[in-house]
Amino acid sequence: MPKETLDELDLQLIKLLGQDSRISNLKIASQYNVTEGTVRSRIKRLERENLIRFTAVTNVRGDRRVRLAFIRVQADLEQVPDITARLKELPSVGAILVTMGRFNLLVISLFDDLDDLHLTASEQILSMPGVRHIETAIEMKTLKTNFRVARIID
Repeated sequence: MPKETLDELDLQLIKLLGQDSRISNLKIASQYNVTEGTVRSRIKRLERENLIRFTAVTNVRGDRRVRLAFIRVQADLEQVPDITARLKELPSVGAILVTMGRFNLLVISLFDDLDDLHLTASEQILSMPGVRHIETAIEMKTLKTNFRVARIID
């Protein structure tokens, strides 16, 4: 659904639920002076049209020493669709973004140890046809996280 077809109530629901997804439909209804049924049907429509999704965000680290890795991939343009299809099959890959600049793709992954990262980056990704070069960066410390930006793991 194009953004132009969203009315003010839809936009307010998206904003409000982005701040507190556990707020009751009844509380929302009273806040915007509409019926609870209106709120419920709007939320269902927004979900059906993939404009919102409710999910629990977990602590990815827990008690493990998980590291976040960013693998920048420089690839032949005509090979990018095939490469992304192969990347989607790798269980260690949490997100794939098409980028502009020196690198065509950014692969985001979580790793328990450097051997797993090396296996994925050097042996699996770099060996794919059309991949010319990769650079890997490992997160050392997270200073800010906004869970609305992207969900990188299941």
